[in-house]
Order: sequence, then C-alpha cells, then structure tokens
Amino acid sequence: MADDDHAKTWSEFSEAVNMTPAALRKHLDGAASQAVGQKKDGDESTGHEMGRRILAIKDKKKADLTDDDYAAMRKVVGYVHRHLKQGGEARKDPDSPWRMSLMNWGHDPHKD
Repeated sequence: MADDDHAKTWSEFSEAVNMTPAALRKHLDGAASQAVGQKKDGDESTGHEMGRRILAIKDKKKADLTDDDYAAMRKVVGYVHRHLKQGGEARKDPDSPWRMSLMNWGHDPHKD
C-alpha cells in the first residue's frame, strides 16, 4: 500500500479513535463493554476484540505498522462512521449499548 494511503488511514483512524489507551483499556475491562456487540459462538464480541486490537496498534511505533494493521484501522474508521449515523434516543443515555459498542471500537460519542 502506498505511503499516501497509510497517511490518510492514520489520520482518519486518529480522528475516529478519540479515547486514550488508558480510557479504552479501562472500558474494555468493564462488564458493560463485554455485554454488548455481536458475539461469535458466545465468545468475545467483535467490537471488544477490535478494542484490544486498537490498543495493540496504538502500542506500536508508526513505522512498525503492517498492512494488516492498516486494514484493521480502516475497519475501525468505517465502523465508527456507520455507527455514529445511528443511535437515535440512545445518544442521550451514557450507559446505552449504542455508546458502549462505539467505545469498544475506541470512540466515545460523549467526548466530542
């Protein structure tokens, strides 16, 4: 992938993921985080797994990111953008599954 594409992905990812690693880690450790999202065979939800992936990406030096990391970053950006268009009345509830799910993906809509 071209460096320009990586730069664009990094920029969009940095905007979409508005939680600090410490805040995301704390959220992922909570019961509310683990209770939301689509689960595969009763295991960890897709969003919770991606939250852990986001932390791994943020722990890396930018120069060490792989094409697979950039693909995951694009997935995060797409999810956050789509999910932000939803929410309805749930937007007002700080404990809504809508917000908890977004936070699993590193975005706190109440932080904006």
